[in-house]
Amino acid sequence: MKRSNILAASAAALALLAPVAATADGHIDEITVAYFLEWPTPNQYAQATGAYEEALGMKINWVSFDTGTAMSAAMASGDVQISFSQGIPPFVVATSAGQDLQVVDVAVSYSDNDNCVVKDELGITKDNAKDLEGLRVAVPIGTAAHYGFLKQMAHFDVDTSTMNIVDMAPPDGAAAFAGGNLDMVCGWGGALRRMKEHGNVLLTGAEKEELGIKVFDATVIPTAFGAENPEIVATFLKVTAEMNAKYADGGAEEMLPVIAKAAGMDEDATKATLDGFVFPTLEEQLSEKWMGGGVQTFLKEVGDFFVETGNIPAARDSYESAADISFLQSASEM
Repeated sequence: MKRSNILAASAAALALLAPVAATADGHIDEITVAYFLEWPTPNQYAQATGAYEEALGMKINWVSFDTGTAMSAAMASGDVQISFSQGIPPFVVATSAGQDLQVVDVAVSYSDNDNCVVKDELGITKDNAKDLEGLRVAVPIGTAAHYGFLKQMAHFDVDTSTMNIVDMAPPDGAAAFAGGNLDMVCGWGGALRRMKEHGNVLLTGAEKEELGIKVFDATVIPTAFGAENPEIVATFLKVTAEMNAKYADGGAEEMLPVIAKAAGMDEDATKATLDGFVFPTLEEQLSEKWMGGGVQTFLKEVGDFFVETGNIPAARDSYESAADISFLQSASEM
């Protein structure tokens, strides 16, 4: 749980990914985009149908990841140019350690699709959460689920130093939980649904939000890539926004089967997950609530909390430069 674990996760070696490709005159004709399986979003319709490639005029290699910390490592190595739907905590961990990344939009808000689940047989609820002390828990370290876990435990005054905490990606945690090897497990998406088959959550999404536990993901880029290729980034965000609008404006029936296949899920599970997601519009993202200041403030809150809980050695004085609204502004004018 301490910073050595987080930094180890952030530094995980990732091989065999296609780096950014350029022609002899320096023009980029191929990029790699990171995403999550079992995390259905409207933009996967564009991913599957080639709409991104058509708009950008280049090949896109889509590579799936288990955690946002792995996405950070892939961006650090130059293997990934855009990470779609990276959690805010792994982004904060990476940027606090000196990695030069930027949030360029809010991909999805999802308080009910990221949580921790306690084994049914234990009979532990929010009314007796102190009984979690001393138990075995699986948490994907440095992720949004990790942040939510720490915030919930702080709220319930649970001493996490007494717990046996194991770093596990959500799919692995769900499997171990189903096998009876864990008392509590944290995760998101399809893995979270499987976790809930064997346990109960302590707090609902609405209850977490009342405590100030925000849960949203961002589209993230290496700062240098954005500086050198602003039109590529803005076009990517424009296509993403168009897919969100298409889904919201009656396109769900047409898009759902395609999204489900791209996400590696059945249609019922895909729809159930999407129903728990909120996709802010371009106009909403440009507001003070999000990229106009709210995101930057939240980055600082997460960084300071991770310092307070001993999970990173230091936070940045400010995260203003870690979020760049200019790409969204350009996308809104396209």
